Amino acid sequence: MAVPRDSQEPSYLLPPNPEDWEGRDIPDFVYGQKDLVGKGIQWPRNAPSTLDELPRSRFDSALCSAWIQRVELGLFRYRLEDLQTQILPGSVGFVAQLNIERGVQRRRPQNIKSVRQEFDPEQFNFNKIRPGEVLFRLQREPSGPAAPKQEDVLVVINVSPLEWGHVLLVPEPARGLPQRLLPGVLRAGLEAVLLSSHPGFRVGFNSLGALASVNHLHLHGYYLAHPLPVEGAPSTPLDPKGCLHLLQSLPAPGFLFYASGPGPDLEALISRVCRATDYLSDHEIAHNLFVTRGAPPGQASSSSGLTGIRVILWARKSSFGIKESGAFNVALCELAGHLPVKTPQDFGSLTEAAAVALIQDCLLPQTQAEEVQAALVALVAQEEL
Repeated sequence: MAVPRDSQEPSYLLPPNPEDWEGRDIPDFVYGQKDLVGKGIQWPRNAPSTLDELPRSRFDSALCSAWIQRVELGLFRYRLEDLQTQILPGSVGFVAQLNIERGVQRRRPQNIKSVRQEFDPEQFNFNKIRPGEVLFRLQREPSGPAAPKQEDVLVVINVSPLEWGHVLLVPEPARGLPQRLLPGVLRAGLEAVLLSSHPGFRVGFNSLGALASVNHLHLHGYYLAHPLPVEGAPSTPLDPKGCLHLLQSLPAPGFLFYASGPGPDLEALISRVCRATDYLSDHEIAHNLFVTRGAPPGQASSSSGLTGIRVILWARKSSFGIKESGAFNVALCELAGHLPVKTPQDFGSLTEAAAVALIQDCLLPQTQAEEVQAALVALVAQEEL
């Protein structure tokens, strides 16, 4: 059920006449610290849960109502129906979904040759989208004179959606920022997860060379009505203070950062993650990042232990050009355990072993992976100096 809309809440719906879209002011979704929900969000016992089965936050209501309207107006490349879904038998718990249309109709990826490639205004970018594709602007209320300034972030439909509610978070598109993670947009992504009352709203980032198809800074956000392995997977600390952990049990070992909720812990996490991604970018190492509600680091936890925010970072082999072999492409959601499969044949025959092999083929060689781990541990150690 939806949260009743305050009388001051703007409408996030487009005017009936398409001719009015061009000059329309983008509505602001204004939020503050009180809107960020750090605790108390859990998967119900009968998970998976669709959006209609869970209470919606003000953010969920705004995003979903505007997204549904854009579906009805035909602004997507295809109409996303209920996706055929299966949990692959095995110990990992992969969530596989058949999404034929995305495999066929998504925008052709740009010609990327470097993780550090500059923004090219001649290529497709988010300054060229149709006005109706923008849902609203995220605008955070200042929480005090010492609070970091939050840049404006547009919430835009992904016209080739992976799943229901698939949006892009785009910071100040006119600045022409390349696809390299910055603290402001990461903060907006983390807070978007905290603004949602659905445990399955996740946010992620693909660097250039890690299947980012557009070199214009953006994050992905979408709903998935299923728990994922990364929410409670066990981890081991890599530094004495436990600021950086290693997820080892998944098919793709990743670096885990954790915050219990909004506040100083979240700001420290943002700083650590961006220092890590800066290192990877500076060394031409492709990477993917995934943000989800999850359990604290340490021993394995059930999906009932969503007490904070997990950020998982994977360093991986660079992949430039179009790679369409295999049942699925390996990017942020696949590394987290969500597998959008391109054909019915692959969906029917996919096994856990085949999925693990596809993912592991994208990982760094062991020696390079150990070098990256040592470098990230050293970065954390520098914080104490």
